[in-house]
Amino acid sequence: MDRGSTLEAVLEAWAEAPGAGALTADAAAAVLAMAPAAKTLARLIAAPPLGGRLGAAAGGVNSDGDAQRKLDIEAEDLFRGALAGASVAAYLSEEVEAPMALDPAGRLAIAIDPLDGSSNIDVNAPIGTIFSILPALTGEPAASFRQTGRAQVGAGFFIYGPQTALVVSLGQGAAAFVLDPASGEFVLTEPKLAIPASGGEYAINASNAGRWRAPVRGFIDDCLAGEAGPHGRAFNMRWIASLVADAYRIFLRGGVFLYPADDRPGYGEGRLRLMYEANPIAYLAEQAGGGATDGADPVLDRVPVSPHGRSPLVMGSADLVERVRRSHLEREAV
Repeated sequence: MDRGSTLEAVLEAWAEAPGAGALTADAAAAVLAMAPAAKTLARLIAAPPLGGRLGAAAGGVNSDGDAQRKLDIEAEDLFRGALAGASVAAYLSEEVEAPMALDPAGRLAIAIDPLDGSSNIDVNAPIGTIFSILPALTGEPAASFRQTGRAQVGAGFFIYGPQTALVVSLGQGAAAFVLDPASGEFVLTEPKLAIPASGGEYAINASNAGRWRAPVRGFIDDCLAGEAGPHGRAFNMRWIASLVADAYRIFLRGGVFLYPADDRPGYGEGRLRLMYEANPIAYLAEQAGGGATDGADPVLDRVPVSPHGRSPLVMGSADLVERVRRSHLEREAV
C-alpha cells in the first residue's frame, strides 16, 4: 500500500492477502473498531483541563494497586466499549483484576493497557494505548491469556503526542499511521516500518543504576565507554518514561530500550506486564526486523504465570539487543 492510504484500506488489504485467515480478518476488524476510541481519547487528552486535571486520582485502583486517574477510567470505558462488538470473546486490561468474557461467539482475545504512561498526563508528555490480539481459547476467559506471545495474531499501540500515531502488525510486517486532523483518518506513513539494524541511543532509567544486575550494568558501561569501548562508538541516552514514546522513537531511529529486572523489591521479574506491554511491543519489534528479549531469551517465548504477570524487556535494533544478550551470557548476574 502507498503512503497516504487509510487505515481501513490497509487493514482490508491485510485481511484479504494470500494466506490470511478468518482470524486475520477478525483482528483487522478489532483494530478498526479501536480507532474511533483512540481518536476520542486523543481529543480528551488535547482538551484544556477546564473541568479539573485529567491526571488527578479518581479514587480507585487498578490491577496493580496503583491509583487510577480520571483518564485511565475514560480510556478503559472507551476501548472496552469499542471491542464489545468486535468478535472479542475474552478481554484483559490493566484496569480490571481478572479477564472478562465479552462475546461468547467471538474468536479473539485482547489484552490491553488502555492508557500507558498515565503519570505523564498533566505534564504534556506522550502517552499511549497498547494492545495484544490472541486467538480465543475455549473455557474460562483466563485460559486465553495463558498463551505465549508467539500465539499473537496481531498487536499495536496508539501514541498520543504532538501527533496521534498508530504502529500495528497483523503478522505481515509492521506499519505506522498518523491521524490526519483535516480528514479525521489514520493515514499510512511507514508502509514497511523497519527498525534500523543498529543505533547510537539507549533508553534506560539510570536512576536505578545502583540496583542493576551485572549484565545490564556491564552493557551500559560499554556504551558509556564510547569510541574507546567495545561498541566502538559514542551513545546518547534517551528516557521519556513512557513505553510507547521510547518504543516509537526506537522504531523510527534505532537504538535499544531496556527495562530490566533488578534488585529492588518487586522488580525481580521487571515491572512491565507481559500480556499487554512486553508481548505486543516484542511482537511489533520482531515484525519490524528488530529484536526483543527479557535480557537473555525471547520475550515471545515466555510462558505467562498470571494474567498480570511481569517481564523484563530489552527491545530495539537487532545488533544492540544481541549485545545485551551476550552480556547476559558473559557476565554472572548478581
